[in-house]
Amino acid sequence: MAPDHAPPAPSPSPAEDQFRILLPQVLPALVVGVAASLTFLGISYVSEEFQVVLWDDLPDALGIGRYSSLWIITMLTATGIAVGLVVWKVPGHSGPDPASQGLGGAPLAPALVPGLLLASALGLAGGVSLGPENPIIAANIALAYWIGHRAQPSLPGAAWVALASAATIGALFGTPVAAALVLSEALASQQPGRGSLWDRIFAPLVAAGAGAMTTQLISEPSFDIGLPTLTDPGYEDLLAALVIAPAAAVFGLAACYLFPYVHTAFRRLRHPMLMLPLGGLTLGLLGALGGQLTLFKGLDETKELAASVGSWSSGELAKLAVVKLLALLVAASCGFRGGRIFPAVFIGSAFGLLAQALVPEIHPAVAVSSAVLGVLLATTRQGWISLFTGAALAASPSILALLCIASLPAWLIVTGRPQLELDREGKSLH
Repeated sequence: MAPDHAPPAPSPSPAEDQFRILLPQVLPALVVGVAASLTFLGISYVSEEFQVVLWDDLPDALGIGRYSSLWIITMLTATGIAVGLVVWKVPGHSGPDPASQGLGGAPLAPALVPGLLLASALGLAGGVSLGPENPIIAANIALAYWIGHRAQPSLPGAAWVALASAATIGALFGTPVAAALVLSEALASQQPGRGSLWDRIFAPLVAAGAGAMTTQLISEPSFDIGLPTLTDPGYEDLLAALVIAPAAAVFGLAACYLFPYVHTAFRRLRHPMLMLPLGGLTLGLLGALGGQLTLFKGLDETKELAASVGSWSSGELAKLAVVKLLALLVAASCGFRGGRIFPAVFIGSAFGLLAQALVPEIHPAVAVSSAVLGVLLATTRQGWISLFTGAALAASPSILALLCIASLPAWLIVTGRPQLELDREGKSLH
């Protein structure tokens, strides 16, 4: 006699269950990765072309020295006026106060994106000492969340934020490794989710890989600044790293402690057409004091600085480090849109070369990588990004062990201290 009911179908195994969850995320991750990279490359291209017009073509046409003190002051002040007009008049006012914005965050309204990107591009072209990372990440998160949540509502909103963040970090650094490290650091502070860590970062890592490959194929970015290779680190290299990284962290913390006071001073002006032009004028005066290398986001200038190891005096290097630190402080305080990582790389490089100039026996790669690690730990409080960037600058796998050890005393110095980011009330984050 046949049974009344068919036997129940076997339940899927955990492996099959995870496969069915992860596979549908691949295509959205690839799309977000490529789109995020193209956004980054597009803004970078526009700002670089406009930079050539402002700093090469225009002064040549006017018969003024390209990087004369007069032109630097004029251009930075004009940039402050231009960005001030965007923040004042463009709908959305280019997003919230950038002093309270870090890497990532909650999605902005899509209407804020055009003004944010325009203000960022003008600042990059005009020589402001900020990088592109914060505005680009914020813009990509806003667009991915808005478009993706409508195109595939089954995917949670937080997933689109993670995809856009990872994709943009991969595009910025030209490798998905940096994104994986940042994601693992963020997930470590959260409650354990379904599946292993690699299950949870699977789709963001696909997005980061797509973003990194798109950037590599189109622009071939590199963080290798041409330092001499460290092949066989010894005790003296370890000692140098253990001294330089904490010292650079203390140097970077100086800006973090000053940040709320400088920010408050600019905020008392209340109007962007007062805050940003005055900030631009201040940056122009600092640029006239520090010279061409202290302008712009700092990565190309870092390569130029490192190309002349041994030719800079300790006084010149100290001036470059101090001026760039003050320029970053002012730019982040007065309302310019941009990130802190790229300028911090220049500051750390100048500080490291200063240490090497004072003690020539220190290997340049050890000096620069350790100092960049310390400054980034102080200003961003992003441990993995700091380690990754320091190691990438040296382009030497053997430096990584030194930096891991040097990060420990540097972290003890910066943990619990103010960082270069404020809360919405203008108070320091710790």
